[in-house]
Amino acid sequence: MDHDLARRRALGDFLKSQREQTSPATAGLPPMALAGRRRTPGLRREEVAQLCGISVTWYTWIEQGRTDSVSPQALARIADALQLARAKRAYLFELATKKDPSAPAHGEDAAIAAEITEVVHSIRAPAYLLDRYWNAVAWNNAARKLFAGWLDVRGERHNLLRFMFGTAAAQALTGDWEQRARRVVAEFRADCGQALDDPQMSALVEELSASNALFKRAWGLQDVVEREGGERRFHHPQQGQLRYRQVNFRVANRPDLKLVTLMPAD
Repeated sequence: MDHDLARRRALGDFLKSQREQTSPATAGLPPMALAGRRRTPGLRREEVAQLCGISVTWYTWIEQGRTDSVSPQALARIADALQLARAKRAYLFELATKKDPSAPAHGEDAAIAAEITEVVHSIRAPAYLLDRYWNAVAWNNAARKLFAGWLDVRGERHNLLRFMFGTAAAQALTGDWEQRARRVVAEFRADCGQALDDPQMSALVEELSASNALFKRAWGLQDVVEREGGERRFHHPQQGQLRYRQVNFRVANRPDLKLVTLMPAD
């Protein structure tokens, strides 16, 4: 089966299942809509369409996987009408390959649950937590000692890109700095692809492009790679040559956060 068709059918099947599990009373329909015999305890297609302000025909096509022209705003109205819980709402937008316009914009000042930072500090190897702008929002003591000139600097915004492209310490610490720096830009583009219209993201890219020629050239290449980890080599001013295996994790309930760990290589 064509992948796009399979995705549309999966989206339609999911919407149908949620519609059939949503009662008219739960959806807030007026008493008139509740009168009479109903073959199903769930909502009818025309009732969902009415709640969302779209045509019954179009909503039917969505459930039948016959259209791919569903806007994020229409999907948001459908999710609201079906009163989808957060996980189900996220799954809906993932199936539709759309960005939820109502998704919270976790910025650098958003509160982070204490247990998340506790996990970072409980790791013995160097570990740090990045937000969507690649600001380090938590790190352990091992990471602070490794990244001299970045995580040990007080009163600074601990942005990994500003450290990488704006300090001599990063060049001295990072093995094969120029090659690594180019890859970092491609990794960052992959990370922020859905947030390029974010004013704060745009401002960061403009700032780095204006201050560093290598970043500007690398950003202009439009290269995209996953931040998949692998071997990392450092030349530390006190500890000498160091070799790690980088492993990355996403935080389940905060997908804007990424945990980076550096495991000592054998």
